[in-house]
Amino acid sequence: MGNDLVFTGKARPHYFLPGNVYDAARKRIRWLFDEFDGKVSASVSGGKDSTVVAELLADVSQELGCGPAHLHFLDQEAEYQATIDYMRLYLDRPDRYKLDWYQIPFRLFNAASYDEEWLYVWDTRLDDSGWIRPKEPSSIKVNDFFTPRGHQIDRFKEVLGAMNQRDGGAILTGMRCEESPTRRVFMTSVPSYKWATWASAGKPKGSYYLFHPIYDWSYRDVWKSIHDNEWAYNTFYDVQFQYGIPLRNMRVSSFHHELSLASLNYLQEVEPDTWERATRRLEGLNSFAHVGEDQFQQRGKLPYMFASWDEYLEYLICKLIPKPENQDKFRRMIVRATKALPQLSHEEVMVSMSAAIMGNDVYGTSVDQWISSNTPAARRYLAGDLTAASTARQRELEQEARSASYAG
Repeated sequence: MGNDLVFTGKARPHYFLPGNVYDAARKRIRWLFDEFDGKVSASVSGGKDSTVVAELLADVSQELGCGPAHLHFLDQEAEYQATIDYMRLYLDRPDRYKLDWYQIPFRLFNAASYDEEWLYVWDTRLDDSGWIRPKEPSSIKVNDFFTPRGHQIDRFKEVLGAMNQRDGGAILTGMRCEESPTRRVFMTSVPSYKWATWASAGKPKGSYYLFHPIYDWSYRDVWKSIHDNEWAYNTFYDVQFQYGIPLRNMRVSSFHHELSLASLNYLQEVEPDTWERATRRLEGLNSFAHVGEDQFQQRGKLPYMFASWDEYLEYLICKLIPKPENQDKFRRMIVRATKALPQLSHEEVMVSMSAAIMGNDVYGTSVDQWISSNTPAARRYLAGDLTAASTARQRELEQEARSASYAG
């Protein structure tokens, strides 16, 4: 394959395979059908990336005479109505898709509330009138996933892993390199299945493999494919476009997720029924929608009544975060960020950490992304000055990323 590489002629060598990413992704999926004797499925979320993966899988499956594309979806209850309307389109085409729609009880972190840390998704103590919306008639409703010791699996990542293990074989996701330097490192450097770097092994190892066939796509490729093929997509993206959300920042995850809270500023306008039911079900949504934007307008400005950023962040931690163990988590995040990013000024670190505290990012999702994107190693790697395994920090990034599971 080396003879097929094309040098672009830039000062720093860039090599590209001939062809285009669309054809390359289809070729990868065909290869997986051969490798896994047709046992290929996709984990979908209603987002644009998993939309493309589902459609490519359906096309290849039909082309090879393997029947409908097998998909699974873990419903988080606090989903946009636009997401639910989109997922129902899969059910309307049984000739093209076979969707396993899971509406089962599990715990999900509620970033919209400082007091009520968990949303007990599809709480068995409630019924259709108590949930944000009724369950689908054909959905899977019983959580029958258990650990070897007999404990019910009730966290999102672990439930998703159990779903993947149940399906087995090759599970496709919409993960892409462009979304973070960490992903770029692990999806282009270390093979996880034969020669494929765009893969990761499930747990227990060998029970299934995750494959990311559009790992080298940009968000422009994603939207171009949706447009050119006239594929249906989640119309909540149209709403975000109308509200001026940058294309690369658009998300359709559960609206109480720490990276999706901004959508609460306009959810009441675009989906009033969803908003009404969600505010009855979820602690903190209404309050965040009223004061959250005002909080974030202060980002980057030290309030005049505080002598230093350290004093201000300690005040935020003590006043906003009620649980001592979560207060300690944020203090440790500040120390970790300061040590990981010595090239940044103290003020830059504290500004980002203040946003994480006000956004109630207890598990540090946004902080981890911010750190991995700003480490000297990550910046030099993206500039082409280092190989993937040339520093201990990059090896840590690879190990962290390989252990992650993503619905796409």
